[in-house]
Formats: sequence, structure tokens, C-alpha cells
Amino acid sequence: MENKDIAMITKLVLETIEKQKGSENGGYMVPVGVSARHVHLTQEHVEALFGEGYQLTKKKELMGGQYASNETVTIVGIKLRAIENVRILGPVRSKSQVEVSATDAIRLGVKAPIRESGNIAGSAPIAVVGPKGVIYLKEGCIIAKRHIHMAPKDASAAGVHDGDIVSVKADNERGTVFNHVQIRVDDSFTLEMHIDTDEANAAKIATGDTVRIMPCS
Repeated sequence: MENKDIAMITKLVLETIEKQKGSENGGYMVPVGVSARHVHLTQEHVEALFGEGYQLTKKKELMGGQYASNETVTIVGIKLRAIENVRILGPVRSKSQVEVSATDAIRLGVKAPIRESGNIAGSAPIAVVGPKGVIYLKEGCIIAKRHIHMAPKDASAAGVHDGDIVSVKADNERGTVFNHVQIRVDDSFTLEMHIDTDEANAAKIATGDTVRIMPCS
């Protein structure tokens, strides 16, 4: 048997054991992905920042057809406080959006609300600076609401549905419980809970760690 086959079998066995442990503890196990600050842009804004006709270039594939691009920008709050080297995620969207942590929002001097991605109405203003220009968003800066991406088969196994709100526990030395976690189900999703860097640091969680969805009482 080849090494790659052994590695694949080992991975499957470990995943099965983790799910069984989760079931014994009364919950469905979910891997964690820690999401750093990032930006989504329209094609119009890409060109305003990088030049006419510019196209984002792919650095790393992400779930759901998204990708981390090679391009970064500087984000600037209303008090002219800035954070440099903020990654742009592609592909382009119909509306531009900046996602930060609560600590980032304080650093920038903006009152960013906690929102589901895409829900930017009435959110905080922010400026974005690129190598060829600057854009000002009257609204668009948010703190992303914690959520779990799931394929339909995972949702069925966990007994949850798209849009459900659940509580999730990290069974580590901090023993943190995350409430108000939104379930998002789509065929293109890979099972993963997304939290920001503030939440991960407070709970002593890193990308690749697992948490469990707590059963409804």
C-alpha cells in the first residue's frame, strides 16, 4: 500500500473517531477555520484601485468557488487610522465589503456592526487604498457574524437546516461556548465553522481544531 493511501485511510479513521466522540458527548463535530480581516470588491472598485481592466489573480482556492487573491490593499478608518496588507478575496461581487475583527474596528476608529456577509446596509464607512487609487465606501465595513458552512449531507447528519442558529462548544482548556452561530448550507460548501481572530484567540482555537454543535435543549 502506498504512503498516500495510508495517509488517506488514517485521515478517514481519525475523522470517524472524532465524529463518534462528538456523538457520545451529544454534539456534531465541526472543524474550525479562523478568518482574518479581508475585503470583497466589485469589478469597478478593483479597477479603481489597481487600474483599468485589472483582474484579480488567484493565490489560494477557498470553499464555495471563492479564492484568496494575490492582491492586498490598505483600509483606512474615519480617523485616518490604517491597516495595511489586507487580503482581497475573489471573485468580484455585486457590492464591496470589508470584514474586520472587533479589535480591528477599534484600531480603525469605526463602529462596525456584527452582520452576516453581504448584509451591509447601514454599516460603517471606510476607505480602501490601492496602488492606483482610492475608494470610499459610505457603508460596507462589518464584523462577520460567526457561522458554520455545511454541505446538505452534513446538515442532515447534524440535524440542522440553513439559517438555523446554534450554540457551539470548544472542548479545550478554555471550554468556550459560542452562541448565535448561524448555519449556512450549500452544495458548494465544505464543513467548517468560521470565527474571526479575536474569537479564536479568546477561546485558544486555531484553524484545524474541532468544536461541537451543542444539542438543542
